[in-house]
Amino acid sequence: MAGVKPIHPDFGYLLNFKEKELIDLFCDLRTFILELHPEANELLYHTHALTTVYSLSDKLSDSFCMIPIYSNHLNLGFNKGTLLKDPQQLLAGSGNLIRHIPVKHPAEYRNEAVKQLIKDAIALAIKDMEKPTKIIGQRISKIKKK
Repeated sequence: MAGVKPIHPDFGYLLNFKEKELIDLFCDLRTFILELHPEANELLYHTHALTTVYSLSDKLSDSFCMIPIYSNHLNLGFNKGTLLKDPQQLLAGSGNLIRHIPVKHPAEYRNEAVKQLIKDAIALAIKDMEKPTKIIGQRISKIKKK
């Protein structure tokens, strides 16, 4: 998609330490999410995983999904996954709210069931959002530089 902004340099630097297959998978999943909601802000973190969080504002509390990248795999996470309808039973996890889809191939997310989960997560985030934001479509690095 021509409108997808390039990856933030802070994130890109760390991403380049990952295997090429993982980088390619992340880039495709990122594009898939941003095609569904181009206004999303990307909040970028490096904690136990290198993670992009997709939010309606600059707040983590307004987020609808995330992509944590681990050593040799990544997930499509849903911040309020337990509140989403999941008729295909795609979501894994046992936490109070967060659920995820383990991703190894594009076919695991490039389908109508996952597209609907993301759309439902966006609708839920909009409903739960405390106040409108003026921050739209930004890449916001929360990565601490050493």
